[in-house]
Amino acid sequence: MAPEKEPHAGAQVFAAVALFAVLGAALWLGPRLVPSDVDSTPEAASCPRAESEELPPAYRKTAHAVTGAELCEALNRPGLAKLLGTPAETATVASGSDNTAPLTDGRVARPEAQVQFDTYTVNVSVTYNELSMAQYVKLMKFGEETDVRTLSVLGRPAVLSSDHTMAIEIDLGSGGTGGPVGQGPLARTLSVALDEKDRGGYCELTVWSDSGTLPDDSALLDIAGTVLPTIPPTPTSSERTG
Repeated sequence: MAPEKEPHAGAQVFAAVALFAVLGAALWLGPRLVPSDVDSTPEAASCPRAESEELPPAYRKTAHAVTGAELCEALNRPGLAKLLGTPAETATVASGSDNTAPLTDGRVARPEAQVQFDTYTVNVSVTYNELSMAQYVKLMKFGEETDVRTLSVLGRPAVLSSDHTMAIEIDLGSGGTGGPVGQGPLARTLSVALDEKDRGGYCELTVWSDSGTLPDDSALLDIAGTVLPTIPPTPTSSERTG
């Protein structure tokens, strides 16, 4: 059998030069061939699509009541992170639900939505009851709210207050049963009447963070300025009851 021939030195040099040329071209052309946004910031969380399921009866009995999906769209806007003072962050979770108010036996519609960032979580809800903001403030005397401040937002009575969120521990080792309810981080809430005449019903915007830090109150006021115009004014008593 004939002995194998050693590669020619010139061929080796040529191959090496060709390899470096290919690598250089790849490095130079790579950014031009690959879309620039491939490794960009992750896409922001989007609101869930409106469910085709039938709404609770309280919504059908309340004229112009918004849904959780509509509140989510109103809250989850591109400028929300900037209003919170964290413009570089992207929403990681966005949700909406068609709830009813506690202790009302399902008679009062209370839609809500929530958008979560790495730093802050923002929740918005609308309660379609007949409680005026003046009555709401009086009830705070019996609650645990602190740093209470009344003001006007878009010409409507409003109040700022602070309170702790609730923390619930879930034991996954015992079938996912809930543990005792504890005290969560401090939250700041802006409650605003649904109309200038304060005929009842209100919107609440709440923000908190796991670290316990809070943005300036101006952030809540700015968010309210974008969300409140999307919520119809308070329905009359006849519109509530249908």
